Order: sequence, then C-alpha cells, then structure tokens
Amino acid sequence: MNYNFVSFAGIFILMAFAWCFSTDRKVVNWRVIIWGTALQLLFALFVFIIPAGTSLFLFLNDTVVKVLSVANEGAKFLFGVLAYPPGTTGPNGEQSLGFIFVFQALPTIIFFASLMSILYYIGVMPWFIKIFSRAFTKLMKISGAEALCTSSNIFVGIEAMTTIRPHLEKMTRSELCTILTAGMATIASTVFALYVLILQNKFPTIAGHLISASILSAPAAVIMSKLLMPESEKPVTLGIDVAPYYEKESSIIEATINGANAGLKLAAGVGALLISFLGLAALVNLMLGGIGGNINSLAGIGMDWSLTGLLGYLFYPFTLIIGVPPSDAFEISKLIGERAVLTETKSYIDLSILLAGNALHDPRSAFLATYALCGFAHIASLAIFVGGTAALAPGRIKDLSAVGPRALIAATLACLMTAAVAGTFFSGSSILLGK
Repeated sequence: MNYNFVSFAGIFILMAFAWCFSTDRKVVNWRVIIWGTALQLLFALFVFIIPAGTSLFLFLNDTVVKVLSVANEGAKFLFGVLAYPPGTTGPNGEQSLGFIFVFQALPTIIFFASLMSILYYIGVMPWFIKIFSRAFTKLMKISGAEALCTSSNIFVGIEAMTTIRPHLEKMTRSELCTILTAGMATIASTVFALYVLILQNKFPTIAGHLISASILSAPAAVIMSKLLMPESEKPVTLGIDVAPYYEKESSIIEATINGANAGLKLAAGVGALLISFLGLAALVNLMLGGIGGNINSLAGIGMDWSLTGLLGYLFYPFTLIIGVPPSDAFEISKLIGERAVLTETKSYIDLSILLAGNALHDPRSAFLATYALCGFAHIASLAIFVGGTAALAPGRIKDLSAVGPRALIAATLACLMTAAVAGTFFSGSSILLGK
C-alpha cells in the first residue's frame, strides 16, 4: 500500500472531520484553508525534497545537537555523575549511572530558556516572528493579532500571549480560539531540547523534525481553528500587521537571569505535572483494571482497559488516517491518546522505549509519531493557556472558558494534520531518519 497517498488523503479527511463539527459551516473562510494547506505542503516539499531545504534541515539539526552537547555543563557541575548521559564517562573516569530524568533532562529547559531570552533581547527571535506573522496576515487574511500570536507560538509557549496583550480584550471569539489552538498545537523552544535529549540516540535527526513540526503546526492550527469556529465578526486588526508587545530587559545580563529563572519555574512545573498526572493515571488504571478484568472474563475478550489503551482505541482511526501502517497503528494511537492526558513528555519517553525495544515494525511509524506528538494538546495545557490568557485579559474569562475545549480539539487535529503532511513526503531517506 502507498502510505504516502494515505497521508495525503488524511489531510483532507481531518479537515472534513473538523468542518462537520463547525459552529457555522456556511461562513468558513476558504482562503484561510487553502493558503494554510498550501503553506504546509510547500514547506514540507522544501524541507524533504528540495536539496537546499534538506541541507538547511540538516544544518539546523546539527546546530541544535552541538548546542545541546554543552547545555548540560552546568548540571554536571551541580550534580556530578548524576548528570552524565548514559554511556559517558567523566574527566576523572566516573561512569554514568544511566538516564536520570530530573538531573539530565530538566536542566536543559533552564539552559534553553536563558538562551532564548538572550535571542529575544538581541532581536533575533522578534525578526523571525515578524516574518511568519506577515506571511500569515497577507496570505491567509487573518487578523494581525492572531497571526502574530500564532507566529510567536512557533518559538515560545504561553509567553506568546503577552506579545498581543493590548489586543486581547477586543479580540473576537474566533480569534481567541485561534490563539489558544496555536498555543496547544505547537511546542516551546524551552522544552524542545528535552524531547531531543529523549529521542536523539534512536532518532539522530529528531531536532530537525521537531523544528519543522512546530513550523508546520502553526498554519495547521489556524486551519483547524477556523474550521471548528469560523470568523463571524470583524476583527479589529484584520489584515493589519501588528507590532509585538515586549517588556524588554535593560541588559543582556538581566535577560539571561530572567530567562534562567523562568526556565527553573518551567522545569519545576514539568516535574510537578509528571509526578501528579502519572500518579493519577496509575490510580485510574488500578480502578479500570479491576472493572475491565471482570468484563473481559465474563465476555471472553482481551480488551486493554488501561487509560492509554482506551484512549488508543479512540485515536486508532485517526492514526490510520494519517498514514501509520496497521502493524504499528495501535501502539502509536496509544501514544497520541496518552499525550491528551499525560502530556507529550511522557509520550515521547514511551516512544523512545518502543524504539529502544525495536517494538515498531516500520520506521514510518516513529517518524509520524514524532510529528503527531509535537504539541501541547493536552488537558494540562488547556488549563495553563486559558488561565494564563485570562490573567492578561480578565474581561474575557467567560469567552476563553467557552472556546477552550474546542481549541483543544482543534489543536489535536492540527498535530495530526502536521503528521499527515509530513507523511505525504516520507521516503525513508537518510535525511528523514539519519541513517
């Protein structure tokens, strides 16, 4: 079977699914849909097919890997042998104790948060954000405010909302849905390094794929948001370029310190979420196991009653739609379902375990999973983005709470659409898999 064609068809099936549940199917702006899809396909074509694009892909991947190689120096100084990655040896011959998440993965968040803060201070990140923002505004004809926020989300997380703070109170419900969707359909650069660290050994070009996934997911987020909640009002900044709102630090030293402090809070938050959600999931699995075991015995079936198993059944059709081979579809669907409640961090960890155990039959499956999981599309992020945005615009709490669940669905579909676009160009080449 030509799974690339399945992925290509999946792009339109996912959009049709979103359209079926639209708040108003008659007012959908098809220019947004057409240009958003075209931007994704053109970018994927550039990255995976055109030589200049593949060279840029590898350059970005190698650059991130080199930066990541020094990101852990501070952790090594603080934690000693506990911070050494598996298979490495310290300067005095001390052997690594294996992978310890809290000492090896979480410190990279602090380093990258500080690095990104410096890049913002010197104007590198704002320059990139303006390029994407203008392209989205002019080509898709969306409001400048939602284009700016969507572009910012390619690089940062909840912080993107602050760039449009003066406009939040006047935004339409459709605009609010779009900015929430964009936030949950992409990942932040601060946790980007964490996922690279988790998968790099088994997936050498993972950094490049995560970069391309976050870029692809930006227009996908706009598409799915505008299908599920199309614009029925006239945005104040429609078609207008909006300048980002920043509270710039007084010096590069202050930017470094503020970035490190923000990274520390984020790292602590990631750890707290994992402790809480994994514990709660274990409790739910304990209860489901008891109930499901009795049902399996009475009905003579072998159904998986774990939380990830049940969510895997829910996402199984979508996993096939994006082009995952049936031999691996249930394993990948469980990862996607797991992300919805346990965060993408746990899903990427479990993907690395599947790769380490050679549990996947087709390299295409891991490739598509990488793209489908690349987003904050889970319940915890819904609370973070709705709560964080409401803090900036207290007068819109009711509207944000109302559109939030729909934005989470849109973000999930956007991540799946990103995987389908990537799957359309899959070839198993060295560029894709690092062979």
